Amino acid sequence: MILTVTLNAALDITYRVPALTPHATHRVAGVEERPGGKGLNVARVLAALGHDTVVTGFAGGRTGDALREMLAPLPLRDALVPVAGTTRRTLAVVDGTSGDTTQLNEPGPAVTAAEWSAFLGAYEGLLADAAAVALCGSLPPGVHVGAYADLVRRARAADVPVLLDTSGEPLLRGVAARPDLIKPNAEELARLTGSREPRRAVRDARRRGAHAVVGSLGPDGLLAATPDGLWQAAPPAPVAGNPTGAGDSAVAGLLSGLVEGLPWPERLARAVALSAATVLAPAAGEYDTAAYEELLGRVTVTERSATG
Repeated sequence: MILTVTLNAALDITYRVPALTPHATHRVAGVEERPGGKGLNVARVLAALGHDTVVTGFAGGRTGDALREMLAPLPLRDALVPVAGTTRRTLAVVDGTSGDTTQLNEPGPAVTAAEWSAFLGAYEGLLADAAAVALCGSLPPGVHVGAYADLVRRARAADVPVLLDTSGEPLLRGVAARPDLIKPNAEELARLTGSREPRRAVRDARRRGAHAVVGSLGPDGLLAATPDGLWQAAPPAPVAGNPTGAGDSAVAGLLSGLVEGLPWPERLARAVALSAATVLAPAAGEYDTAAYEELLGRVTVTERSATG
């Protein structure tokens, strides 16, 4: 099975308005609620791809109860650890005129030392049956900044390939623990390496400890520095829609490709096609199946030299 970790899970709420105007009252044209947080989005896409998937992390309060109720019908296993605090909400407001999305994210529940210890016990137990693990998203209050580095080391000790998708100091420390793969966006890469030149940045990120680095370039696709070379994968054309969760779908594509033993070009093509198909879907954690199948054969994957 594939294990995804969402330490700061969320109930994702999407509002759709005809046009978003500051300082104005809006009539909401549609509302959608989904279980969210990066790792849960990844898990839902993995399950849709047919992979046996388990989710863990934290859930608490009425929001946590609602999130778990939404997970129950899905083809994945809920191994979330209960906390006394209340799971956060995230609010996305989609402007129907421009297609732009405004995101509001709550901080999440404070996690106690006892709750963290309970999670570590559950995590190590789940690693015993895992083919791969994804560590995704922000850290909730109360969880130490080196938590992902610790979780990477525990996965490596269990001989489980580990993908890390976070940002800031947790990413900096996590990379030093030598994960198999990281997937930062361009801004996260720049903060990690000090370079805004993508090829230099992904190579520098590898030198900091990651076995492979896949940088997200937004509408330009993905740039991967791997042991097999440097690759760029791009969609056939930009797509318009809600980008929330597109990066999480890319993570699902990369992780499923790793478990299936696909060569890097095929992993990257799947990740780009899933990401683009997610932009066309109504909510994070979903993708437009027909669009994915149509896009997959049209993603361009090019091997790059170090300098050109």
